[in-house]
Amino acid sequence: MKNIYAIEPKIYTLEALRHKLAQIRLLGKTVSFTNGCFDILHRGHIYSFCQAAKEGDFLVVGLNSDASTKRLKGNSRPVNDEQSRALVIASLLLVDAVVIFEEDTPLELINSIKPDVLVKGGDYTLDEIVGAKEVIANGGRVIVNKIIEGVSTTGIIEKMRKQA
Repeated sequence: MKNIYAIEPKIYTLEALRHKLAQIRLLGKTVSFTNGCFDILHRGHIYSFCQAAKEGDFLVVGLNSDASTKRLKGNSRPVNDEQSRALVIASLLLVDAVVIFEEDTPLELINSIKPDVLVKGGDYTLDEIVGAKEVIANGGRVIVNKIIEGVSTTGIIEKMRKQA
């Protein structure tokens, strides 16, 4: 029988996450981090999570809040609310922690948790990745994943609208 009660505890407040990461680091483990809106989860997201999970011992996913997603993506987004998105992401075995952030970028979050590895999708260059220089300055690494062409939340939404 699967332990479904292990999912919700993977959704952290920032304070609780900082405490958990202190424990993880005492064990000599590395922390990898990625972030996004992850409004409608698709194979591109799963690929990105897999790549991020390979880069460290403990994967933290920073999730844009509903308000942040709306500011970044427009008034019709998010399709799924932040608690639903957090629960879906937390249910993935390769994700160790999910934390929701209110800002438009994860810079404050990155500065607070200081990941060892920052992983972003290939639609960004190193210069464009928020928090990259801070992670590098702390002795960490930044990884840019290749992007899965033809797969995007916006594309899925457009396809659904055409079929409606």
